[in-house]
Amino acid sequence: MSTTFNVRFWDIQKKANRKRPYGVRWVTEKQEHSEWFVNKAQANGRRSELMQAARSGEAFDVESGLPLSEMRRRDSLSFLQFAQRYMDMKWPVQAATSRAGTVEGLASAAAAFVKDAPGDDEMSTEDAETAAWVTRQSRLLFELTENRVIRELLDALTVKLDGTPVSAKFYRRKRSAVYNLLSYAVDEELISDNPIARIKHSVTKAVEQIDPGVVASPRQARELLLMLTYVGRRDIDRGARLAAFYATMYYSAARPAEAMALRLDDCTLPATGWGSLALGETRPAAGKRWTDSRETHDVRGLKHRAPKERRHVPIPPTLVAILRRHVDTFGTAADGRLFRSPKGAAVQSSTYVRIWQEARLYALTDAQRRSSLAGRVYDLRHACVSLWLNSGVPATEVAARAGHSVDVLLKVYAKCIDGQRDRLNSLIDTALEDE
Repeated sequence: MSTTFNVRFWDIQKKANRKRPYGVRWVTEKQEHSEWFVNKAQANGRRSELMQAARSGEAFDVESGLPLSEMRRRDSLSFLQFAQRYMDMKWPVQAATSRAGTVEGLASAAAAFVKDAPGDDEMSTEDAETAAWVTRQSRLLFELTENRVIRELLDALTVKLDGTPVSAKFYRRKRSAVYNLLSYAVDEELISDNPIARIKHSVTKAVEQIDPGVVASPRQARELLLMLTYVGRRDIDRGARLAAFYATMYYSAARPAEAMALRLDDCTLPATGWGSLALGETRPAAGKRWTDSRETHDVRGLKHRAPKERRHVPIPPTLVAILRRHVDTFGTAADGRLFRSPKGAAVQSSTYVRIWQEARLYALTDAQRRSSLAGRVYDLRHACVSLWLNSGVPATEVAARAGHSVDVLLKVYAKCIDGQRDRLNSLIDTALEDE
C-alpha cells in the first residue's frame, strides 16, 4: 500500500441528468478520485469529512484515495471472523482447559457484539441457524477502537445470558480473553492499540479468602473418609475405590487433577513412618472437544510450573497406610496410575463429586449438610493447608508443599479450621495472661 500526505480537494461539482448529481473530487499525489451524492448537503458533509482527516495529519491511500482509518474500517473482519482466526492461532499452544475458557470468553463477547437488526428477533433454536445469525450480525472488529463501544462490550461481559451478574473471577477471565484477542489484532496491524487498556472497567472484587465454614476439622475429615467406604457397596464399591483419592487431597493438599495423575512410581510408601509424593503431572477434566487426544482429561504439567517440574510433598504415616492398602486392594492402571475407573480410565469429575456428596449424607449432621462444610471435593485441600498453618508449620514450607507462592497462601488459605476456634482462643488467653 502506497500512502501520501499530499492531498488536494476541488469544489463540489454538479452534473445534470444523473441520479447522484453532486460530486466530491480530490487528488492523492496525481491520482484523481470522486464520490457522488443525491444532494449537495451530503456531498459537503463527505468533503468536510475527508478534509478533516487531511488537516489532522492522517495519511491517505494513493490508490483508493481514502484515509487510512477508513481503509482499516472498510477492510476490517467482523469480530466473530477475527475471533475464529485467533483461536486457530492459539489452539496448538493452549492447554485444553485454557481453550475452553478462551472460547467461553470470546463467545460471550461475540454474542453481545452484534448489530441490532429488525426481523432477526425470532431465531430458530437449532445451533446451525444460531451460528449463522451471529456470523451475519457480528459487527466489525474496527468498531472496538471507539471507547464508547468497548465500554458497552465490557459491560456485556459482566452478566450471563440470563441477565444475572457474573462473579468477579469469571468476569476477569472473560475480559482477559477479549484483551488477548485485541492484542493479537494490534500485532496484525488491524487496529492501532488495544482499546481495553484505555478503559477503566471492573466489577465488585470477589473475596478471595477461603470461608472457614468450608474447612473440615481433622475429626470431620476422618469421618468423611470413613463413610466413603459405605458409598456404592452394591455398585462395585465406588466409594471404597476412591477413598484413597480423597485422602490424598486431605493429607497432602494435592489438587484433584494432581491426585488423579498420581502413579505408584511417584509414591514413596515405607512400611513405617512418613513417606512422600512426587507430584509432576495433572489430569484436568476439560472435555473431549478441547483435548488433542479427544479424551475427557488433558495431560499437563503442574500448575504455574515449568514442564516436568515436580513438587515433593511429605505425607504422614496415615496416608502411607491408606495408599498401601489401596494398591493391595485395587492395584493400578496399566500406566501405573493409582486412581481409575473399574475399566482403567480416568475417573470423571462428575463421578467423584457425586460420590463425595453421598459421603456427606452419611458423615454430617442435617445442619452441617445444609452448610458449606466440605461442600466441594476441593475443600479437602483447603482443610489440609489450613491444618498445616494452624499447626505452626512455617508459611514458606506450607507454600512449597501446596504449590503456591507465600503471598497467595497468606491471602487465601490462612484460615482457622472449623471447630477449632475455642482452642485458638484459649492460646490467646494464655498469651494475654503471661503479659
